[in-house]
Amino acid sequence: MRDALEKAWSQVVDTARRTVADGLVTGTSGNVSARVGDLVLVTPTGVPYDRLGPDDAVAVDLAGNQVHGSLRPTSELPTHLALYRSTPALAIVHTHAPHATAASTLVSKLPNVHYAAAGLGGQILVADYALYGTDELARAVLKALRDGRTACLMRNHGTIAFGDDLDQAYDRTAQLEWLCRVWLLAAAAPDAGRPRTLSTRALGRVAAKLKGYGQARST
Repeated sequence: MRDALEKAWSQVVDTARRTVADGLVTGTSGNVSARVGDLVLVTPTGVPYDRLGPDDAVAVDLAGNQVHGSLRPTSELPTHLALYRSTPALAIVHTHAPHATAASTLVSKLPNVHYAAAGLGGQILVADYALYGTDELARAVLKALRDGRTACLMRNHGTIAFGDDLDQAYDRTAQLEWLCRVWLLAAAAPDAGRPRTLSTRALGRVAAKLKGYGQARST
C-alpha cells in the first residue's frame, strides 16, 4: 500500500503542475486528487505546486479525516469526496480554465458544437453557483454530473472532471476546455449567426461508436 500511495502522490503532483503549465490554472487555484483503496491523496490548500515534494503528501479517508501529512487538504475536499462516494471516480481534476470559466457564466448547458461532448457523457451541464469548499457546491456538481457524465462546468468557477486515472481525468478536463473555446469562438464570429449545434440523438450515435474507439486501457 505504501508504494501505491507514493506512486499516486507523485502522479497527483505531476498532474497539478501540468494544469499550471498548460494554462488551466493560475497560482494555487484548482486541485487534483486520486483514490487508492479507501484513501484519497489530494493537493494541499494554498501551496504552489512546484514546491510540493514526496514529504508533502496529504491523504484523507472517505469521511474526510486526515490520515497522513501535516499540510491542510484543498478547500474543495467536500466536492472531491462526494464524487468518490457517489461515482466510479478514481481520479479528479478541478481547474479554473479560462474558456470554460467564461462559458460557465453564459449558459446552463454548453451548446453541442462538437461531437467530442459525447466522450464526456453527453451535453455538458453547468453546476449552479455555490460558495467554494461547501457541501452545497458538492451537491450542485453531483447534479451536473448525472446520467453518466464525467465532466461539467461550475458556474462562475471552472471545471471538474473525473476518470479511471489521472491521465484520463486530465484529458477530459482539457477536452472540456477545448469545447468551451470552440463554442466561444463560434459564438463571437461577426455576422455568422448562432452556432449550429448537434442533436441529442446525434451525440448518442457518437457515444455508441466511441465504445470501440482507440486501444484498450492498461491496468
